[in-house]
Amino acid sequence: MILVSNETIAEIPTLHVVKQEFLHSRKMPTVFFLHGYTSAKEHNLHVAYLLAEKGFRVLLPDAIHHGEREGDVVGRERDFSFWDIVLTSVKELEQLKQHVIERLMSDEERIGVVGTSMGAITTFGAMMQYSWINTAVSFMGTAYYQSFAEQQLESFKNKGIEIEPSMVETMLEKLKAFDPAQQFDKLKKRPLFIWHGKRDKVVPYAFSEQLYRDITEHYQHAPDRLHFSIDEKADHKVSRKAILHSVKWFEAHLIQGKEQVS
Repeated sequence: MILVSNETIAEIPTLHVVKQEFLHSRKMPTVFFLHGYTSAKEHNLHVAYLLAEKGFRVLLPDAIHHGEREGDVVGRERDFSFWDIVLTSVKELEQLKQHVIERLMSDEERIGVVGTSMGAITTFGAMMQYSWINTAVSFMGTAYYQSFAEQQLESFKNKGIEIEPSMVETMLEKLKAFDPAQQFDKLKKRPLFIWHGKRDKVVPYAFSEQLYRDITEHYQHAPDRLHFSIDEKADHKVSRKAILHSVKWFEAHLIQGKEQVS
């Protein structure tokens, strides 16, 4: 039986998904699932279920201004807060990790992170900040923070939405320190599975294609730890095939290949 409990961890509403028989088990492999923009933790339970079936403990937090934390920040105001949401989620991931290690007794050497869209963008930022992330999966994300932010600003401009120049400058300056594109050496050959649909117009496919080209050299001595999956027909929606592949990815690198991953 798969158990789903709604818990509050460090003031963050989080779903905890695990097989009943493993609820109190120690040293379990653990995966964090980070949802997309305007989504919420509950919307990804199908992925958590598949992971839990394979023996993972899965934690799905609500990002700030989403789900149970939505509050009054919605619509355009939330659009303008996109990068604050991402950077806050990066920071909060460390708090969640501390909880699973200290309270749930998860295995610190077997922690994975998977994200969809905004969650994948957060995942890349977190990988550059935290060496404890052992394995990662990106669905429809981008590691090029400043470039994507500039595209977002251009989209606002084309819609006639005015943003104070000082706000733009502050945001871009803040992103510089977190932009994964400037820190690819921090990947340290950790297993990374990238999936993107070629027809994606929300987070353009070209970002993942460029990422794969840019980081391949970092994996030249461990090519099995990097995989780029392209869906020729998909737009901004993760396919079932991609989800199943991601589950196998975590199995291979967090369970079967524990001793091989450094």
